Amino acid sequence: MKRTKIVDALQCTDYGKEINVKGWVRTHRSSKAVDFIALNDGSTIKNIQVVVDPTKFDAEMLKQITTGACISASGTLVESQGAGQASEIQCSDIEIYGLCGNDYPMQKKGQSFEYMRQYAHLRLRTNTFGAVMRIRHNMAMAIHTYFHEHGFFYFHSPLITGSDCEGAGQMFQVTTKNLYDLKKDEQGKIIYDDDFFGKTTSLTVSGQLEGELGATALGAIYTFGPTFRAENSNTPRHLAEFWMIEPEVAFIDLNDLMDLEEDFIKYCVRWALDNCKDDLEFLNKMIDKTLIERLQGVISEDFVRLPYTKGIEILEDAVRQGRKFEFPVSWGMDLASEHERYLVEEYFKKPVIMTDYPKDIKAFYMKINEDNRTVQGTDVLFPQIGEIIGGSVREENYDKLMGEIERRQIPMKDMWWYLDTRKYGSCPHGGFGLGFERLILFVTGMQNIRDVIPFPRTPKNAEF
Repeated sequence: MKRTKIVDALQCTDYGKEINVKGWVRTHRSSKAVDFIALNDGSTIKNIQVVVDPTKFDAEMLKQITTGACISASGTLVESQGAGQASEIQCSDIEIYGLCGNDYPMQKKGQSFEYMRQYAHLRLRTNTFGAVMRIRHNMAMAIHTYFHEHGFFYFHSPLITGSDCEGAGQMFQVTTKNLYDLKKDEQGKIIYDDDFFGKTTSLTVSGQLEGELGATALGAIYTFGPTFRAENSNTPRHLAEFWMIEPEVAFIDLNDLMDLEEDFIKYCVRWALDNCKDDLEFLNKMIDKTLIERLQGVISEDFVRLPYTKGIEILEDAVRQGRKFEFPVSWGMDLASEHERYLVEEYFKKPVIMTDYPKDIKAFYMKINEDNRTVQGTDVLFPQIGEIIGGSVREENYDKLMGEIERRQIPMKDMWWYLDTRKYGSCPHGGFGLGFERLILFVTGMQNIRDVIPFPRTPKNAEF
């Protein structure tokens, strides 16, 4: 008999039909008269109830069906007598695929997420992580669908690169050299002539610079792939390996860019509400009781558009009125998460797009305003998260860009190709970066970024 996925079996009302389901046992309750097995195959948060008459099965075999065991169950689909589900299966046949001992780490309820991270290979079978991973898939589908429908082309930027996009220097080096026997020159510098690429290469921190090349040929592109930062940041908001979405668009100005950011993120949140109802209801009940309300709030409100200088004035005013912040507030500083969240959660009570940052705290490629103090950067600030999107209009003028590179002493010997876009047919353009896991954090209500990616990579942790 062909297997039916549990998500389909639960929606089927063809009662009396013979059906087969396969999956992992969530619970097995036994009594003399009847056994109830709750079975889940990952296709939905909901389990199907398999009703077993213990007189028709070998008692020893039934005893072996414990939490975590994998079975195939066949029987008749019937209308459920109990509350909580419309359909259940009156079981006629069980096959055990895999037993599961009582040392199975995921069988107890109420385990901490920290405990579960030690078993990232098994935590995926729990309700919470099943919900998070299904939502993660849906968000990826929303992103591809949005950009496809809006005429963007999916552009694959390289993972191995010779350039440091952000100029931060916190990159993972890629090499085939024997690290126990490194050849060095007279100055003690490593010689890379015999390395695979013949020069220093690293894992990418961003696909943006290559994305700009794509936008100046195809008009509008987006990248969506893994990025790597060798920051020693042990926080609930940082990963060493994470996924980034980076659209880049030719002929876009600051207002168009903010419109794109707001429209895109609202589309993703709306997609979650429309397509992940069961999983969101579970997370709303178990993880964050204000989750669905917060998601609905984001799509119903216009985002505030706030110049940085005005934002600093609001924060300074709050300090004068007795508001305590851990980090002092002054013009020219990079806002901390506590400042961003104050503006979003307490002052405006809605998402904020902050613009026109001081140029010294932003990247070299951002377009400088006429005041020569601020740049056309845009950060989208969200409740609970802080910054979820960072973007800007890019400086398209060759001389201005070179002036900024020289002022900051950025080594550009390997960046001739990037500067060529400003020499040959330069055009106004801009874009943004969205950390995929930050989006998943917001949409799921989870508190730690390590719990929204299957196998987190963080300082001193590269398990699985």
